[in-house]
Amino acid sequence: MASSPSALALVPFVSVADMMRIVNAKGVRRVLAEMADAIEADFRRWESFDKTPRVASHSPGGVIELMPTSDGVRYGFKYVNGHPGNPRRGAQTVTAFGVLARVDTGYPVLLSEMTLLTALRTAATSAVAARHLAPKDARVMAMIGCGAQAEFQCLAMAECAGIARVQLWDIDPAAMDKVAHNLRDSGLEILRASSAEAAIAGAQILTTCTADKRQAVILSDNMVGQGVHLNAIGGDCPGKTELAPGILHRSSIFVEYPPQTRIEGEIQQLAPDHPVTELWRVIAGEMPGRRSASETTLFDSVGFATEDFSALTWLAAAAEETGFFQPLDMLADPDDPKDLFGMLRRAGGAVDSQLARP
Repeated sequence: MASSPSALALVPFVSVADMMRIVNAKGVRRVLAEMADAIEADFRRWESFDKTPRVASHSPGGVIELMPTSDGVRYGFKYVNGHPGNPRRGAQTVTAFGVLARVDTGYPVLLSEMTLLTALRTAATSAVAARHLAPKDARVMAMIGCGAQAEFQCLAMAECAGIARVQLWDIDPAAMDKVAHNLRDSGLEILRASSAEAAIAGAQILTTCTADKRQAVILSDNMVGQGVHLNAIGGDCPGKTELAPGILHRSSIFVEYPPQTRIEGEIQQLAPDHPVTELWRVIAGEMPGRRSASETTLFDSVGFATEDFSALTWLAAAAEETGFFQPLDMLADPDDPKDLFGMLRRAGGAVDSQLARP
């Protein structure tokens, strides 16, 4: 008989069901607030992290990406896809899973679903940026695109940036109905707008989050006035944008990691040397954020590996706190680390009988 794996060989695994238990036990808004704090804390130690643009494999239908980073103590990566046509097949546009590991041994300490976790961390990152860039009196948000991200974005902005009213727009009325229904008990005032122009009227924070993998103009130049904060999260791969170039030219632009954003973000429409400010520098106090009430600020967010690292680190603690995880036997654990084959032979007679065949 094979011996039972030791505790060191059992890796905590957070399934989709476990993730839902954790979030519901703690409360969605509390989770978003805690994750925003974790992401902001890691931005403050930005220089501690390895940084590289994500490794992407593009296809006509979408993209599959790996997003790795390390702070020298732990290593984390996320596998994530983006396939805009999936909902027509009854599948998610974005799915993901991730791993957190010890650097000193290479052993994983957490394996988790990251479809829900990515939605939470994306919204939390948006809220972190809004803390530093949005008008201080912002109370109204326009949510342009009512897909899987929308509710998380609205709740994060309510919890961390003081938003009280959300004005929705989507070309699909059922998508707006979905968001309004899901947020009916949130305390937010929800308005279904009749157009994108109507949705942004009076809003101080404009969030765009559409899925089509193409260069689109969701907001034209004349739609965006002075003094607003743009939270552009839909552009996340080459050839996919949402904003008219004129908006970019008159905005102060803030990004996560320029070498990645210049390939995938809204600023792929601009010259390679167009000035941008890294968000971590604002958070660390090295650079100013919003300078005046009339300034238009743009957070050109494509998502970066450090944010996933922050989310996984937060999740490891939350899973331990709540007990919502499953120990997964995924690491070989022979009595003698050099005797992996011997462990296999001792596991049962099937291997021995196969070896004995002429």
